[in-house]
Amino acid sequence: MTTTTSPTQYVTSANGTRIAYDTNGSGPAVVIVEGALCHRAMGVAKTLRESLGTKLTVYAYDRRGRGESEAGTTPWSVDREVEDLVAVLDAATAASGATPYVVGASSGGTLALEAARRGIAIERLAIYETPCILDDSHPANSPGLPAETQALVDDDRRGDAVKLFMRTVGAPRAMVTVMSWTPVWKQLKAVAHTLPYDLSLCSDLQQGRPLPTGYYSEVKPETVVIAGGKSPAYMRNAQAAVAAQLPHGRLVTLPGQTHMVKAKPTTPALLDHFGVA
Repeated sequence: MTTTTSPTQYVTSANGTRIAYDTNGSGPAVVIVEGALCHRAMGVAKTLRESLGTKLTVYAYDRRGRGESEAGTTPWSVDREVEDLVAVLDAATAASGATPYVVGASSGGTLALEAARRGIAIERLAIYETPCILDDSHPANSPGLPAETQALVDDDRRGDAVKLFMRTVGAPRAMVTVMSWTPVWKQLKAVAHTLPYDLSLCSDLQQGRPLPTGYYSEVKPETVVIAGGKSPAYMRNAQAAVAAQLPHGRLVTLPGQTHMVKAKPTTPALLDHFGVA
């Protein structure tokens, strides 16, 4: 079954930023929150909109500074990103008449969890590998990484900023070199200025320390935390730690999967969690 994606629509965040989104499918609303370097045209929404759209109305939005969304007139902060997400959630609520579900992938999952920590209304929440480093099974990221990346962007060394990020997340050097010769590299460089946003969002939870006591204790929605069975130990350990601290959390491990979201194994887990399988 093929679903139809709507034309681009816009909503204005509480901070005045114009945020672009589209919808696909029919049924209860689910908002997808993308991770670093991703937006509607090249991210998790593109991967999942068809498969989820058979049961749900998928709201895919471009986070600020990406795709067709504005960059914002105020300096970046987590507060502004949460406001942007709330604007999309409000649009979905107004259209559907019910509180939406949310899927957050990678650092988009970190953002979705932060919104839930702040009491933002979410019916049910699904997180795919929030990129925390919570033990000594992987070296901690440098606390200075967001600033280092920002300096590269400020010097118009966008390609170097992307390469630094790729090396940080463990991409093999040969793979990064090959990617730099492909058309996708231009797309990645186009959103390189948003890398410091995601790195700042995640930095405090990438220092090799356990989650602070009660960090996610205020998250109210029933939450599934998804890990890839072939992901590194630090990533799988982090998902287990996050799920264990959530008041209504559970961990699901997808055998054979990695940090890259694939529709076939992921969709059934999401539909089951949202009660629409």
